[in-house]
Amino acid sequence: MEDNGLETAIEEARLGLEEGGIPIGSALVIDGEVVGRGHNRRVQQGSVILHGEMDALENAGRLDVSAYRRSTIYTTLSPCEMCSGAILLYEIPKVVVGENITFMGAEDYLRSRGVIVEVVDDRRCVDLMEKFIKARPNLWNEDIGAN
Repeated sequence: MEDNGLETAIEEARLGLEEGGIPIGSALVIDGEVVGRGHNRRVQQGSVILHGEMDALENAGRLDVSAYRRSTIYTTLSPCEMCSGAILLYEIPKVVVGENITFMGAEDYLRSRGVIVEVVDDRRCVDLMEKFIKARPNLWNEDIGAN
C-alpha cells in the first residue's frame, strides 16, 4: 500500500543513522508496492552520490520507463538538485516529502517541471534531521555542499 512509502523511508533513515550515516531515507512505490528502498550511504560507502533517493532508485534496479511514470518517490527530506534531476530524468510524477523545514531542496524546480510535490511535515523526519544537524554539523554541510 502506498501509505507504507513514508514509513519505509523513515525506517531507512533510522537505519542510516544507526550505521553512522546521515538519516535520510527514501522509497520508490509503483502500483502501491515498494519496489526500491534506500538511505543516504555517502559515509558508509564513501560515495559522492548515494543520497537516499539515489539509493532507492539504485536498489529498485533497472525498470521499464513506464514503471517510473506511474511511480511515487517518498523521501524523508526535501530532494536536492541531484536527486531532483534523477526524478525528472525518469519522469517520476510525484514526490512525497517528509519535511522541508531543515532543508529546502529543489521543490519549486520539480513543480515547475510538472512534478506533484506533497510535503507532509512529519515530525519524526524533522526530529531526525534536527538532532543529526546539531550533533554533526560538518558532515551535514558536506552532504549539502555547504563546506
